[in-house]
Amino acid sequence: MQISVYGAGYLGTIVSACLADFGTPVVCCDSVTEKVWSLAKGHIPFYEKNLEEIVHRNVRAGRLTYSTEIETQAAKSQVIYLAQDDPDETEAVALRMAKTAAPGIPLLICTPTPVGTVTRIAQKLHEQGRDLAVVSHPLSLTEGCAVEDFNWPDRLLFGTSSTEAISTLKLVYRPVVMRGTPVIVTNAETAELVREAATAFIATKISFINEMATLCERVNADALNLSLALGLDKRIAPRCLQAGVGMGGSFVESNIASLAALAQRNGVQLQMLDAARAVSQQHAERTMRKVAEAMPTIENKQVGLLGLAVKPHTSSVAGSASVQLARQLAERGAVVRAYDPFAMPQARTELDQVVSFCDSAYTAADGVDALILATAWPEFRSLDFARMKSLLRRPVIVDTKNLFDCERLRSMGFEYYGVGRIPA
Repeated sequence: MQISVYGAGYLGTIVSACLADFGTPVVCCDSVTEKVWSLAKGHIPFYEKNLEEIVHRNVRAGRLTYSTEIETQAAKSQVIYLAQDDPDETEAVALRMAKTAAPGIPLLICTPTPVGTVTRIAQKLHEQGRDLAVVSHPLSLTEGCAVEDFNWPDRLLFGTSSTEAISTLKLVYRPVVMRGTPVIVTNAETAELVREAATAFIATKISFINEMATLCERVNADALNLSLALGLDKRIAPRCLQAGVGMGGSFVESNIASLAALAQRNGVQLQMLDAARAVSQQHAERTMRKVAEAMPTIENKQVGLLGLAVKPHTSSVAGSASVQLARQLAERGAVVRAYDPFAMPQARTELDQVVSFCDSAYTAADGVDALILATAWPEFRSLDFARMKSLLRRPVIVDTKNLFDCERLRSMGFEYYGVGRIPA
């Protein structure tokens, strides 16, 4: 398999060298002759740990070569990477290389580009009769350990609908895939957004710990050990990185209130914490708007609510966002029918006279105008949705936990509303 990598800057040099180190023939191309000839002579214009050794090793083995003949190399390649540091020319280069590239081959966009770039390139190629599989492939490379990041990624992310392209790319990344690295396939816009969102999330984490460090200085706490303890908390990993109704839990509100009070007493303003509380509240209100969007009006409507526990696998409703949602629905005039596998005894003390408690999910769905999934109990995944559809007055499902298979439900005729999901 022959691979072309366009870009002789930081990103392209790393990508081409690391791909060649997988044992695949790679040509690094660029329109700037000086860059190409400098690399061909072994002169890397920047330092990156282990990169020089990899470049020299693969050049000597004949697996890594450099060229300014962009169209010629594109015509010879089974896979093309665009990996410029500057996104300004990405579209023009893609169209240029596509003129000679074989139909259907993967054209990977690794260059940091705005959301929508890949779809726009694919549309222009289609208009020109050049239907390559344009793939968004953002790379998470950190300066100083970029080679390690490429060879040992946390995940491989591809934004494409082409199954053929994915099969080819799994062969390209076989050394990585064989180690069990997760492969995430999504649409181009999601993949492009991952890069920007990851950067924003890291910035948020840094801002948060910096605010905590300021507080540490005031209360005789140690920021280094605080960071270590927080980073080892499994709840801070993907487990708690799921969109939903809002924050909830036995001690969430009290802990946040206590931390905010401690900071205030010590003259520290926790702006990140204030923003998190505000966003949580706004998101809960947004969920209500989503329910209202699914129905012309909430007043006097029958609504089924699946789940009351603060989270699955517990009977606790302390701080439950689901219970708060039930109250809000009732306050707006809805008649709420609720079911939870284990939390109803506790929920009765919170919602007595507010909702009608049902003995099953099917009873909760019987005759309602909309069904809301509020707690992600695994057993709800295996519901008989054909039966559900026959019970519902209107086939409307609002999934606040993104638990259900939205494509399957929509194909069955349900009106499905998720959180941050691609609309039908």
